[in-house]
Amino acid sequence: MMTDPIADLLTRIRNAGQAAHKWVDVPVSKMKIEIVKLLQESHFVHGHKVLADGRFGVLRIYLKYHENKPVIRHLERISRPGRRHYVSKDDIPRVRNGLGMAILSTSTGMLSDRTARQQGVGGEVLALVW
Repeated sequence: MMTDPIADLLTRIRNAGQAAHKWVDVPVSKMKIEIVKLLQESHFVHGHKVLADGRFGVLRIYLKYHENKPVIRHLERISRPGRRHYVSKDDIPRVRNGLGMAILSTSTGMLSDRTARQQGVGGEVLALVW
């Protein structure tokens, strides 16, 4: 039984990138779609598509490469089910001096660290990407 679907998503993306796959399929959920949209807006992945697969859907994520190396060099889960990590608007981490991205779950939805700082909201730091 999978207890942390976000960690599973991040691990599948990380593994597919290291194996140089063009895409990776993961079970779909609204939260996963929002995370992938943030990755797409920050140009870490090419895009995504929701496919029908019997009862459940599948989220297909198209990975991005630069000179045959994955654009996503590091993907790390921060807040876990056993240890949540919340930050205020003043404590939002800057990832790789602005070259990376923190993914936050806020009261206004999933936001990147830049957007959360602009809107002046804090939240739960789900992952760091660079």
